[in-house]
Amino acid sequence: MKIVSRIRQTKRTPLLQVVKTSVAVMAAWFASVALLQQPLPIFAAIAALLVVLPSVNQSFVRGIERSVGVIAGVLIAYAAGQVFGDATWIVLAIVVVSLLVAWAFRLTPSSANQVPISAMLVLAIGAQTPDYALDRVLETVIGAAIALAINALIVPPVALAPAHLAVGRLARDIASVLDETAAVLDEPVDRARLAAGLTRARELRVAQARAVDAITAGEESLQLNPRASRNRSVLEADAALLGRLTVLVNRVVGMVRSVHDNYDAGLADDPVVQRIAEDLRRAAHDVRLLARTTEEARPAGRASSATDATGGHTGAGVDDGPALTSPVSVLRPDPDNWVLVGSLLEDLRRVREEIIG
Repeated sequence: MKIVSRIRQTKRTPLLQVVKTSVAVMAAWFASVALLQQPLPIFAAIAALLVVLPSVNQSFVRGIERSVGVIAGVLIAYAAGQVFGDATWIVLAIVVVSLLVAWAFRLTPSSANQVPISAMLVLAIGAQTPDYALDRVLETVIGAAIALAINALIVPPVALAPAHLAVGRLARDIASVLDETAAVLDEPVDRARLAAGLTRARELRVAQARAVDAITAGEESLQLNPRASRNRSVLEADAALLGRLTVLVNRVVGMVRSVHDNYDAGLADDPVVQRIAEDLRRAAHDVRLLARTTEEARPAGRASSATDATGGHTGAGVDDGPALTSPVSVLRPDPDNWVLVGSLLEDLRRVREEIIG
């Protein structure tokens, strides 16, 4: 089962990408036959297979990498063939030389692997096939160019939905942690619940990192993408929300840590602490409202059909107006709880400022 899990993905590659790859291979094949008079343009097909990737930018980079690797390998093999001929030992020597050249120029793994492969094929087949080296370069360029064009023209992929969902989950999780912290302050709890709350708060950093990765992937998917101008504003809104949520993550984790380290069962009887608990609930409401406002600001026709940032469908469970409208004022805190009260009040002030911008 472990071996099977190593070779299988958790989900299938989108069918559209399979179709585009098939179209690219066939187009590269027939274009090479027509332009180069090659009956079996294998290398054009290989280039097309490798260059159709999840984003147009990735396709462009992969096409450049493969072309550079092929050209470098062909040049090395041609120079070696002119100097040393086609002796068998030259093939092994060229592999080592090609790897060293790739290492010296800090080529990417895709280019570095292509250099010795191209060099070996040129030495092994090129000696018996006239113009093989040049044809290999031209086939590769044709295949890569056609694959890039097809990936850009046939529904070029944009990774907006994963970014939006990741940011939405982060907002939902922040609100949930705020609600849980308010519940902890409402009534006496044991150390196990405090520890669980702290663990859950720290997990916000993991969710935040995932959201950053999703936004980065979304930005990459828009590079060199003809659909970028129509979708960039959507991603920018999610990125702006993520910036605010990142600050909230830091504040909320610090707040939960303060409660964990300074907790006392008597907090439930402190009226100031109860006001803070109520404001934590209001803050949770406003985080959900902030995410919903971002969702509603998306251009018409581009709202996500999936679960939105509040944890339900757009507008579900969130009132229309902000609840955290004014900071808590405390004239004389309890002398036993003043450290925690002061810490929570400062964190609440910063949370409120971040929510209202």
